[in-house]
Amino acid sequence: MNRWTSMATESGRGVDVAGPPEAQSIVLAHGAMFTRKMWGPQRDALAEEFRVVAPDLPGHGDRSGESFDLERGIAVLDDAIESYAGGSAVLVGLSLGGYLVTEYASRYPAKVDGLVVVGSSANPVRGLNLATRLTGAVVRLATRSDLVERAAQRLGKRWVRNRDLSPEHEREILESGIFPREFGTPGPDIAGRNARAKLESYPGPVLVVNGERDALMRRGEREHAAASGGDVVVLRDAGHICNLHRPEAFTDVVRRFVRDLDGR
Repeated sequence: MNRWTSMATESGRGVDVAGPPEAQSIVLAHGAMFTRKMWGPQRDALAEEFRVVAPDLPGHGDRSGESFDLERGIAVLDDAIESYAGGSAVLVGLSLGGYLVTEYASRYPAKVDGLVVVGSSANPVRGLNLATRLTGAVVRLATRSDLVERAAQRLGKRWVRNRDLSPEHEREILESGIFPREFGTPGPDIAGRNARAKLESYPGPVLVVNGERDALMRRGEREHAAASGGDVVVLRDAGHICNLHRPEAFTDVVRRFVRDLDGR
């Protein structure tokens, strides 16, 4: 049996909390379309040593009745840190979650013990500003169709089933749902924000992580790391959602980063 518990905030929103309350806290922010359950492999493995907190972001999972915007996302992270992480934590964010934790760290650096930015090293300014807005608009328009949304959900579920996951982790990811409409919702909030400048303003330790096959994000990874004075880790044979492509390797990267904080 997994040593984790599913809990809810006072407003009834979903968050998974695992690990010893007195241990170093890690808060995990998921990517668009998925839910907090995408962190299942990391939650269970890291909870042997750390306090692990994984909330649903607005528009996803138990918060699917809300629509994502940056301020709501920041509020969810802050609530998770204050309510379950003792007021500060290492933040790990993938894709949308990576941009969100970067913004949070720039605003509240004293609450962030370290930052792991995953699949989010493309800076959405200049040409990528327009591309991000257009992509979001196309997705929002397409997913107005229930037929398109259901097709995207089927593709997402097939992708999960093709990963090398335990039956339990696969089941909880699938049961928590796939939310393709939320792939387009964050575009207006993310586009045009200089994530690299936000990262540069955060004074703490930073690690940039990408999958080897994540071509778009890898184009900016060195510049992203240089802005923060951080390091880059590339996971071999992994794509954008690298925590599920290579769960154990990804978990090891996060574990080493958090352990190294004690020696800084």
